[in-house]
Amino acid sequence: MTTFESESPEAEPLAGTTPSALGQQAFQGLERSCGDSVRTAPPLPGIERMEAWFHGNAFELHRHDTYAVGVTLDGIQSFRYRGVSRASLPGQVLVLHPDELHDGGAGTEEGLHYRILYLEPSLLMRGLGDGAVSLPFLRQPVFSDPALREDILGLLGPLDRGLEQLAADDLIARLAQGLARHAGQPLKPLGSLAWRQVDRVRDYLEAHALEAVRSEELEEIAGLDRYALSRHFRAAFATSPHRFLLMRRLGQARALIASGESLAEVAAATGFADQSHLTRHFKKAYGVTPGRWAGLVETGRRSGPVAA
Repeated sequence: MTTFESESPEAEPLAGTTPSALGQQAFQGLERSCGDSVRTAPPLPGIERMEAWFHGNAFELHRHDTYAVGVTLDGIQSFRYRGVSRASLPGQVLVLHPDELHDGGAGTEEGLHYRILYLEPSLLMRGLGDGAVSLPFLRQPVFSDPALREDILGLLGPLDRGLEQLAADDLIARLAQGLARHAGQPLKPLGSLAWRQVDRVRDYLEAHALEAVRSEELEEIAGLDRYALSRHFRAAFATSPHRFLLMRRLGQARALIASGESLAEVAAATGFADQSHLTRHFKKAYGVTPGRWAGLVETGRRSGPVAA
């Protein structure tokens, strides 16, 4: 029997789940697939994204020229890395450095379900900012970090459509900071907050909330690169430019729903790909679906004003 080295004693499950339910929550678990399978996402510059279901040994020893950053969703992910047998449990983060030999597969007969992204080192270096002197090297390739895990899963999904550029920029900056932290790599202080620049960006996002705002536009307005802008904007407003834009769209969507517009029309009018795209973000922001919100508004309208 192979003995695996586990870098953290326990995997911390995703919020509101048990480890065995992780894969089932997202894609109905291993039983979704009759056999081994892989799904890939539309490409992003410098990033490849993949979801996989495997039984047994999936990959022989090989190496990438990119970072491999993933999350185990269900089963045990076993692999050899830097000459040691490792294991990643549901909810744990997996990070492999470029040009390091490794293999991979399922550690039990039940199989394995995971998501992983392959990130070009140059992109990660830009995310670290001007103060970075080297790429982060993590001595422990498997660990539990709920916040970093959510950032990784944000970059990894949904796989059936592309990721908005502003969202990807912010998540790459946060991922870079998280990997540097786990590598024990000192980070350059943010310095003086670029208030004038982020205020200009905030005003621009307010005025163009229903448009497809590009990172290049915000870089020109701010005079900062997209990753520095993400760090300064978050420090100033406790959210990312993408999240700020998204909430402006959702606010307008909520108003349109209250006015009686159909959900399909609301989605189209507020910059969402379709009704399901609107529903997913609306529920994450407000805790109810757009349909439920429309019903609540209609009930309140029928009830009339409350007597003083």
